[in-house]
Amino acid sequence: MLPLDQILGGDCIEVMNTLPEASVDLIFADPPYNLQLRGNLHRPDNSLVDACDDAWDQFDSFKAYDAFTRDWLAAARRLLKPDGAIWVIGSYHNIFRVGTALQDAGFWILNDVVWRKSNPMPNFRGKRLTNAHETMIWASKSDSAKYTFNYDALKELNEGVQMRSDWLLPICSGHERLKDAAGDKAHPTQKPEALLHRVLVGATNRGDVVLDPFFGTGTTGAVAKLLGRHYIGIEREEKYREVAEKRLAQVRRLDAAALETMASKRAQPRVPFGQLVERGMLRPGEVLVNPRGQAAKVRVDGSLVSAEHRGSIHQVGAALENAPSCNGWTYWQFVRDGQLVPIDVLRQQIRAEMHD
Repeated sequence: MLPLDQILGGDCIEVMNTLPEASVDLIFADPPYNLQLRGNLHRPDNSLVDACDDAWDQFDSFKAYDAFTRDWLAAARRLLKPDGAIWVIGSYHNIFRVGTALQDAGFWILNDVVWRKSNPMPNFRGKRLTNAHETMIWASKSDSAKYTFNYDALKELNEGVQMRSDWLLPICSGHERLKDAAGDKAHPTQKPEALLHRVLVGATNRGDVVLDPFFGTGTTGAVAKLLGRHYIGIEREEKYREVAEKRLAQVRRLDAAALETMASKRAQPRVPFGQLVERGMLRPGEVLVNPRGQAAKVRVDGSLVSAEHRGSIHQVGAALENAPSCNGWTYWQFVRDGQLVPIDVLRQQIRAEMHD
């Protein structure tokens, strides 16, 4: 039985190997970056930079790091459902090695997403470019997987424009940055909730199970709980588990209405154009008009005829535009009460009846 909405203590590989096979919808992984820091880093005022120098981020060699990466990815892959997917975040120190391991393990890379930090830490020594981004790799379990992608929901998040693969978001700071009893950062690499919000809205559905094998202070769990997803966290360090437990106890799941997102048009029931003719919503002989005022008549079988072209709403539209394809539903309009109305309005009426 899956330990839903729990934080499990222990080594991530060992714990993952105890969980049921093919039981998880999505994995979000923020593994050790193997930063390879050499010595302390100071600001111009000589104050010490609170960098990530914990033992869990240190490996003896690239070979050791690669072996660790292959092992946790194998355990993660076993847990993913056939249509599951994984997101892995990293920096230039490790993400290229992780990408190779993902492909070697059989994952199919869908996108690499650049998280561009609006407020990155400066390069204090002035010997390199300011490191202002991290990279996330999004991959499905196989090239044939029917992975979740809520295209329309992400488009709404982006003010009606397709979501791009470069995301400008601030690093975790201010009230969101969790502190320990001494007032220091509770975790050196805490990720912002905005980042996880975008990932989970785009790549999961309500009720899905999200696993984070490097749970830290629980950002993945907090956002998953808020958005009506289930989480499973695995964290080796007790001090991080304690912070995460307190954090998650304060999160309240959003109500059902707030959790609704824009439905994917691809997931909606297919409505043939001919059905509009059969039902009398459009009459044979009725004239449709394109954005340039060109006309085509509706025929009894649901096809169109213009001055020079015959075919479906899509074929005639493409021919008139001299284009390889055309979405006839958004291209054609009809006249009602002296107003031009997109034919897609009629399709949506039929779809609404299907849901009643």
